[in-house]
Amino acid sequence: MEPGKELMRIAVDAMGGDYAPGIVVEGVAQALYDYPDCEFTLVGHTGKIGFYLQKYGIADHPRLKLHHAETAVEMSDPSAISLRGKKNSSITEGARIMKAGLVEGLVSPGHTGALVAATKVLNRALPGVDRPALGASLPHRYGRFILVDAGANTDCKPGNLVQFALMGEIYASFYLKKERPSIGLLSVGGEDGKGNSLTKSVFKALSNMPINFVGNVEGNSAFEGTCDVMIADGFSGNVMLKTSEGLARLSVNWLKNAIKKNALRLTGALLAKNAFVELKAMGDADEIGGAPLLGINGVCIIGHGSSSPKAVRNAIRTARDAIRFRMNERICQRLIECHATTEELEDLF
Repeated sequence: MEPGKELMRIAVDAMGGDYAPGIVVEGVAQALYDYPDCEFTLVGHTGKIGFYLQKYGIADHPRLKLHHAETAVEMSDPSAISLRGKKNSSITEGARIMKAGLVEGLVSPGHTGALVAATKVLNRALPGVDRPALGASLPHRYGRFILVDAGANTDCKPGNLVQFALMGEIYASFYLKKERPSIGLLSVGGEDGKGNSLTKSVFKALSNMPINFVGNVEGNSAFEGTCDVMIADGFSGNVMLKTSEGLARLSVNWLKNAIKKNALRLTGALLAKNAFVELKAMGDADEIGGAPLLGINGVCIIGHGSSSPKAVRNAIRTARDAIRFRMNERICQRLIECHATTEELEDLF
């Protein structure tokens, strides 16, 4: 940490995920070591996390604060529970302290729907943004691409997808390190005229904007590296995300079963062990850590429920990078540059 520079302040939901709080605290312990330019606030039941603070040697760490939350949102709870039935949950308290300006970012491997609901209500969207969207990172032949929206908005208007494109462009510019990310629109065909009324309206609008728009992209083409950012309504995007995750798991099982059929294949697999390790790393969700809720007033990173300490640490890294990049400030600026604020888009559609 350079003298005179302020620490970045990030809250972490200690009670989120399938293996909380131990896994989360261990991930924060790793982040404290890796990111000396950050200060962390663990949000959760202090009585339940105390043991793990001692276990990982961070109980008295000067860059760690605790914020008590009496309850936690279970993965089986309905999305609105954090606002109605569990108003003092770790998710709600995390959103609350971000709203108060005590932290700049919030990381949670907990209930996605509850986190989206809490931040939308308490933190609100950025100026000019109609609806925040989830930006998920998926692998393709040559690297990765960003899928926006991956499930935060099941019903969308054309203006929403236009804003998703610009928010995805900003996120991809630092996450993928692309100066001018290419943007594709998820559709049933690559030709200009393909799609439904929603995608046809969006296609026309994006074609007239100062962005690197490559047109309609079919779901299978996205995995060939056709675009850096794939735009979709949250329903279609989530179906694509979950289908690709399921197919990836199935492919691994197919491969394992095929290899186990005889000793010669097993020997070959041992010789190719490093290749399999490299292949696993390409689709490793723990390496990604989490997906940002783009367009929310504050940095919000949502991890998967089965997050490991490595995943928690990497989700924190994503939050840190977004804060350093001034992602939200750039999103607001980009919407103004492209005349794509909510008010301007209402006049367009």
